[in-house]
Amino acid sequence: MSQIETANDGPTGAESDGMSTVADEARAIADAWSAPGSPPDWWLTAALFTAVAEDEVLLEIGAGIPPDRRPALLLSAAVTAVVTSGADPVRRYFPVPGGPQPPDDGGFRPALKALVRGSREAIAALCAGHRYQMNEVARSVDVLPVLGAVAAETGRPLALVDLGTGAGLGLRPDRYAYSYTLPDGSVRTVGSGSIELRCAVRGSVPPLPERLTVAARVGVDVEPSDLDDPATAAWLAACVPPEAGAVTRFAAAVDLARAEPAEIVRGDLLEVLPAVVAGLPADAAVCLVDTYVHVFLGPERLARFATLITGLGRDLDWISVDPLVPLGPEATTTVQGLDVPSHWLAENRDGGVFGVIGRVSVRDGVASAQLLGRAHPGGSWLEWG
Repeated sequence: MSQIETANDGPTGAESDGMSTVADEARAIADAWSAPGSPPDWWLTAALFTAVAEDEVLLEIGAGIPPDRRPALLLSAAVTAVVTSGADPVRRYFPVPGGPQPPDDGGFRPALKALVRGSREAIAALCAGHRYQMNEVARSVDVLPVLGAVAAETGRPLALVDLGTGAGLGLRPDRYAYSYTLPDGSVRTVGSGSIELRCAVRGSVPPLPERLTVAARVGVDVEPSDLDDPATAAWLAACVPPEAGAVTRFAAAVDLARAEPAEIVRGDLLEVLPAVVAGLPADAAVCLVDTYVHVFLGPERLARFATLITGLGRDLDWISVDPLVPLGPEATTTVQGLDVPSHWLAENRDGGVFGVIGRVSVRDGVASAQLLGRAHPGGSWLEWG
């Protein structure tokens, strides 16, 4: 055997490290989305990310993806895109909008393994040409209590700015119906609409509003997603966890966004935000909302954002639902610089990624911050207080 053949016999040390990193990330995401004890509908999400963590072909592809593009998430979306665009036998395990969650009959992993080996080039090409973009409208259950509190405190209608809005699905929190199951088993409902978002509340009861009035709404994104483009819509659908409820509400939210278009401003949020805020109604309470966006900004840009919002000349509130930073097991704080309980840090180190709900209020140019709670990445539970 030649020296070259020996070198290609297995992954190099760097490749092996990269594969290990992707595997760890995939397992952490599986634990976050579908931890032990999760409803049965989440079995496929857990199985998909476990496959990413254990399949050598997927790990080899993932090792070549820059870490800041979240390789495990990107791989899951690429695999889903390949599966749902064809008629491969593995397709029967994936739910369709409005349908049930197909059961686990033990055949998913073998079928997926065969598909991956036959579609390696297609999966790699999708990963090379896309970024993972999660448009989970269920995260509105985390934002609603904070929006309601701002409205109650200010007595004003809200002007909503959705940062990193993507396809703009987070721009209509007032158009969704909410159902919160409280710790005592009772259920509180807010709003009405064809899209119902359900959430189990842990800890204290959040300050849920009776209704929500949004006077103005605008999204900001460096590269907005065009839902009228079939390829774009298909990729966004592939980024949704393969859980029946998530798939169904995404499809419904897309239909609503197409029927009721909202303004989306293209550009870097640090550059376009001053003009966006200046154009909002003078009598409205400005709310800047980011869900799983600022976690990707990095320390320098986070610091710039914090300085920027105190100098916009408007009272406003920044509502954040983001994982702890720096993203990963060594996280120590939040994107808003808030201290968190030590057991949250320990749970994050063990792979249980969650979104931290925080609020920064700017009044007369002075910022104050509150840690409000934490939540499941897909909105299935909310721990308040």
